[in-house]
Amino acid sequence: MNRGELLTSVTVWVAIAGYTLGTFVFAWSRKRDRWDAWARLAWTLGCIGMLAHTACAFQFYHGWSHAAAYQDTARQTAEMFGLDWGGGLYINYALLGGWVVDVLWWWRGLDAYRRRPRRLVLCWNGFLLFIFFNAMVVFESGVLRRLGLCLCRALCVVWWYTKKPRMNK
Repeated sequence: MNRGELLTSVTVWVAIAGYTLGTFVFAWSRKRDRWDAWARLAWTLGCIGMLAHTACAFQFYHGWSHAAAYQDTARQTAEMFGLDWGGGLYINYALLGGWVVDVLWWWRGLDAYRRRPRRLVLCWNGFLLFIFFNAMVVFESGVLRRLGLCLCRALCVVWWYTKKPRMNK
């Protein structure tokens, strides 16, 4: 593995780790300020990792060419699904833009972040989980695929458990 491949791979795993850790800590924080601060930091580092991953992919794989990235995305999609379509690149752009906005929203203030509409939270987290499931399970193999599947299952359990209505005793 050369330096470019290593940097591209490491940065995506930083993004995945930040996403996963931020999700777990935020879901279990129970509005404790210190936990929320750690969750926000992990979430922010995950976003930075994803931005760095994108920069590495464009630097080391695509020569900073959108057309080359689109063609490579189409090639990978065709290999996996038999569909020659590079539109997944735009989905990745939406991920980047959405994650940056989400991080900025969170840094704006935790109360505002916690008051986001429930449907927005569900849609956004569903989208993130869909993207990371594809990155970790669909487009990986071997140990990384199994690790990704375990992480995705754990994320689903955390969201299910923390978002279900609590019974008052």
